[in-house]
Amino acid sequence: MKKKLFIFSNESIFSQNNKFFCDNIDLKSSPEGLNKEFEVNLFARNSTKKRAHEIKIKKIKIFSNIFSYLSEVFKSTKIKDAKYLIISISPYTFFISLFLKLLGKTPIIYLRSDGFGEYKAILGMLGYIIYYIMFNFSALTSNFISCRNYILRGKKGKVIYPSQLDSLWLRKPKNIEINDYKLLYVGRIKTEKGVFSLVNLIKNKPNISLTIVGAERQTDYKINQSNIKIEITESNKAKLIKYYDDNNIFVLPSFTEGHPMVLLESLARRRPVIIFEEISHVIGDKKGIFVSKRNFSNFFMTLKTIKKNYTKIQKDMMKNKLPTNRQFIEQFTKAIGQYD
Repeated sequence: MKKKLFIFSNESIFSQNNKFFCDNIDLKSSPEGLNKEFEVNLFARNSTKKRAHEIKIKKIKIFSNIFSYLSEVFKSTKIKDAKYLIISISPYTFFISLFLKLLGKTPIIYLRSDGFGEYKAILGMLGYIIYYIMFNFSALTSNFISCRNYILRGKKGKVIYPSQLDSLWLRKPKNIEINDYKLLYVGRIKTEKGVFSLVNLIKNKPNISLTIVGAERQTDYKINQSNIKIEITESNKAKLIKYYDDNNIFVLPSFTEGHPMVLLESLARRRPVIIFEEISHVIGDKKGIFVSKRNFSNFFMTLKTIKKNYTKIQKDMMKNKLPTNRQFIEQFTKAIGQYD
């Protein structure tokens, strides 16, 4: 019999006709993958906005307030030999981790991004201090699994390597010539993701266009530039791959990143990637990633370098050894199983 695994998330899930949808692909794929080994019960916050990805597991509960959420957390602790996995540290999930510890359970917290950097990007030093307090308390009450060693900040924890790649992503990519610069960004449209910084960087620049894939279906932000096209979050894998194939350079403008899966997707489609200095640690041994300063003259020089050497860069990218989603789920399952 499978062990029960309760997964707690601060993400929002939309429900319609007994189906559940999220925008973050990891909130879909990880529970689905782990459900092969565990009996997954996913708890998250309720969303009134439509979301892109249908989560195909049977046991999902969503809550409109912290009190109903905690009531179900309390009920879950009555299950013998269950495991408890919390996705990321936020004020919401931090409170849940403390509640679980008070009830005699030691949760596992999956650190899939650098919260120090994210909170600082949003709230400045106050955000850094808030996350510092939550992180260090969590280190005392929980076990950690992280996507990178540096995110653990010297604390004990297991490291795994997230990926969404499968055989479809790894098929031979479409050949493309680079004349004009057709840039692509796939991800959330949020300040800490640096997308507004990128938008300002290429404002009114000729021969440079940007496609952004990641808009919510209902949103209040507006980006009005003639060289920018905004698309909603794409749930169809083949259509998402086509966005990569139809553009020639991927830009990841984030101020902070842990293990960005869009970077792996771009490398799989052999599209060179530009990042900025703040996240140069994501390069590792990967070929085809270029670091730019966050000003137009250096950014444009990077674009020209890529254009001049495009064929050679793509040839070098073929040497990359990219992790797959199957390998990731195997690592994740093993790491969870090693914690009692």
